[in-house]
Formats: sequence, C-alpha cells, structure tokens
Amino acid sequence: MNRKVFLLLIVLHFQCFSQESDRKNGYTFDANVFYGSIILHNPDISHLITKHPHGVILGYNRKTFGREDWQQWYNYPDLGASYIYQNTNNPTLGETHGLYAHFNFYFFKRNLQFRVGQGIAYATKPYHRETNFRNNAYGSRILSSTYMMFNYYKEDIYRGMGFKAGISIVHYSNANVKAPNTSTNTLAFNAGLVYTLDGVEKEYIIREKEKIREPLKYNLVFRSGVNESDNIGHGQYPFYIFSGYIDKRVGRKSAIQVGGDVFLSNFLKELIRFQSIAFPENGISADTDYKRAGIFIGHELFINKLSIETQLGYYIYYPYDFEGKVYNRFGLKRYFGDNFFGVVSLKSHGAAAEAVEFGIGVRL
Repeated sequence: MNRKVFLLLIVLHFQCFSQESDRKNGYTFDANVFYGSIILHNPDISHLITKHPHGVILGYNRKTFGREDWQQWYNYPDLGASYIYQNTNNPTLGETHGLYAHFNFYFFKRNLQFRVGQGIAYATKPYHRETNFRNNAYGSRILSSTYMMFNYYKEDIYRGMGFKAGISIVHYSNANVKAPNTSTNTLAFNAGLVYTLDGVEKEYIIREKEKIREPLKYNLVFRSGVNESDNIGHGQYPFYIFSGYIDKRVGRKSAIQVGGDVFLSNFLKELIRFQSIAFPENGISADTDYKRAGIFIGHELFINKLSIETQLGYYIYYPYDFEGKVYNRFGLKRYFGDNFFGVVSLKSHGAAAEAVEFGIGVRL
C-alpha cells in the first residue's frame, strides 16, 4: 500500500517538474546533517528512546519564477526531491532510508525556508515476533514518511555556495496497514550547505492578481484500502468509505467544505468478534454493528492541479467505541481536468492513525 502512495506522489510531483523545461530555471543541491531526539508522543515507545538519532538530508531543488499563476500566489516556491538517512542509535529501531517529493516555501525576503516532503521509507529492523518483538513502532519494513524543515536560508554566498540551518521533524509510520504501528517522530537540529548548480538572475514574473469566483461545488468520493487493528496478528482487511460534501471557494488558494462519510471498516468486524470472546465482562456483543457514519468540516488548499485537504469529523452513528468520536483526515489531491480527481489521505483519531485511503472523486 505505501509503495502505491509513494509512486503516486512521485509521478504527480515530477509532472510539475516537466511543465517547466526551460533551462533558465535555477537548480540547487543541499546537503544537511542532523542530530536530535525521538519525541515521546506515546508512552508505549518509551523503551525505544535511548540515545540521540543522527543522519543526513540531501535535496535537489528546482526554482519557479512565475510562469504559472500559482507560483506567484505562493511566492515562487521550489519543487524538489530528497533523501533522508537516519540512524536511531537504537538496536531495536535500527536505521531508515527515505525518498521524498517536496516543496520549499519562502518567507521574510526569502531568508526563511519551509520545506514539506512526503514519501516512503525503508526500515532495516521492523517488528518481528521472534527476533525483534520490542519494536512496536514499525510493524513493516516499508513505511510512509513525512518531514518538515524550518531553516534560515542563504544561497550563493560565495561562488554558488550557500548555507542553511534550522529545525527538522521526521515522521515514520505505516498508518496501521500492519500492526504494530506506534510510529516515531524525530525532532532535530540541522545545518548544511547549498550549492547553486546553474546560476541565473532572478527574474520573477508578476501578474495582476485576479479574483477567483466559483459557485457551490458538489463532491462525491469513494475511498478504499486495507488496514489492521492494533492487535498484532489479527490480519489485514479491506475498508470502503463513501463521502459527499459541498465546498465553497473563498479565494485563489482556499475552499471550505461541509459534508459526511459512511465507513465500512471490516477490521472492526474481527475486532468486535475478538472483544466479545476474549473480554465478555465488557458486555460487547458479537453482532454489534461495525459500520460508522460521520459529519465533517474541512479546508482545501489549492496548489496548481494539486491540493492539500484537511478535515475534522464527528461520528453521528457509532455503535462500537473505537478511538473516540472525533476523527481527522489529511490528504493530497490531484485534479484531472475540471471535475475529476484522485486522492491519497490519512485518516486518524488525533495522533492514532487508522488507515491510508486511496480514492477517486468528482467535483461538480
């Protein structure tokens, strides 16, 4: 499942690269070292936090100069690809190698750089019931991974060489595709060098900003995938989600959403059956309905044909108590034409991931 997430993100990202083939765009390469700590976001991983992890972050970046309207909206960001190696300094967690697609956004006269990257990582020592049973953070070798960097940034100080330094956050999880999945978050200080591969004069295209007005839009989405409960060995099961919502564009970048979801999560069938047999004192019946329904509000941030979607929901039909009545979703969408889109999203309850969702939809 996570391989599909990564491949989709890479294809979408480098499609953005191919849209600007003019070699007058600037290219930079950056190399950073980092040193930090794994954050105790869950007491179940306290035994895994021993020494300080360290590693390297390598990035290849392509500048934008406003050849498309969205680039001006976001202050001419960079498109890029990156690699992260992390040594956790813990024999149970081992090492990770990650590949990412990323954006660099700039603030304060381009002296502050914010990078957000999404990709896939390989864990060298995942959970194994016999040889590595203490690793309850990584239930599989293949993990989804997100990272962010907040850096002071100064390029081309001397002969194309520049400098950056700041704070990084790296997240690893398999989104409950396979248990266990407690996940880790590394907070680190980083510093490195930036090299401009082909120096160009920065000639940004500035257009008159036009207002974007749209009527209410009606959306239908179908999502699916597989996941597993937190009980190790219960098996992976498919799920199906049907969503409908209305959105209203409130500017160039944003739209507000209101809608609902119906969840058919088959892993809950097995979990309910297990709970009814293993813990009869809890009074859970084996025929308790596994279906759920919720309502949500959301926000969509438009970046060219890509967009970032965040939603906060509340279950209004909730016969079985699983992780609480509030849920949230974070997703990446890619529009194909004016109406159709594909989406990859992470559904969770607070910091507890439930599933990676793959979806298709229509916006009318």
